Amino acid sequence: MMKICVTGNKGFIGKALQTELEKREGVVVVPIEEWIFDREPWQPRLKEYIEKLSPDAVFHVGACADTMNTNVNYMMTRNVESTMILADWCRGNNIPMIYSSSAAVEGSHGHPETLYAWSKYLGEKYVIACGGIALRYFNVYGSSEVHKGKMASIAFQSYKKNKWGEKVLLFPKKPHRDFVYVNDVVSANIHAWENYEKLDKTWYHVGSGQTRTFEDVLDLMQIPFDYTSEDKIPYNYQYLTEADSKRFMEGWNPLYPLEEGIKDYLAILKVTQLHF
Repeated sequence: MMKICVTGNKGFIGKALQTELEKREGVVVVPIEEWIFDREPWQPRLKEYIEKLSPDAVFHVGACADTMNTNVNYMMTRNVESTMILADWCRGNNIPMIYSSSAAVEGSHGHPETLYAWSKYLGEKYVIACGGIALRYFNVYGSSEVHKGKMASIAFQSYKKNKWGEKVLLFPKKPHRDFVYVNDVVSANIHAWENYEKLDKTWYHVGSGQTRTFEDVLDLMQIPFDYTSEDKIPYNYQYLTEADSKRFMEGWNPLYPLEEGIKDYLAILKVTQLHF
């Protein structure tokens, strides 16, 4: 029996990853959830817990994913310090660690520009120094993101608004994003694990490798939209994100172009729409 630890298994990507891992014969997923931070000091509890679990691999997905969060203590606790504890344990026990990073670490000019981005950058640097793999996700969309609220994908937010008769508003100037389907993110994590010795000690891009507009997403979903005024665009807003296929892991490529991903996601949303 192989024990695989997935942190943040109740979240968007963590839940999808756990579901896929549990399809494999002989694999048991053991989670680490938010309750670990409920009491101070939480650090020795996390160390004791990971030691007790003693997994054969760690997928560190759990984190504060609110890119607008400005609470330094909260962000550093969830995204940096806990990452260091897990990375130290993995290094000390020669256990593979795959870390969920973010394309936000590259900002608009090749470096982090927000507290969230800096926290992910510090986390991935430490993981890599400990011998692990960091995966920089681009704009992920797909099932199980209901709980993400304002951090959910444009696809989900627009579908929900349209369902309830709300107007969908986009920023002007046609920002471009690299939209990557959650199934491709899951396959990237499993590929990293299965080819760990060949791929470790560095970071990789996980995206579609193609930049598209928000208008493209809504057109594919057949959802009408309008535009906000330019003064609604947040400071440090990124107008372009695009994964570099040269930074994909050897042997891995995304299987869902935007058209296929949106088609699959729409089918899921139509079945689950009564739950939001």
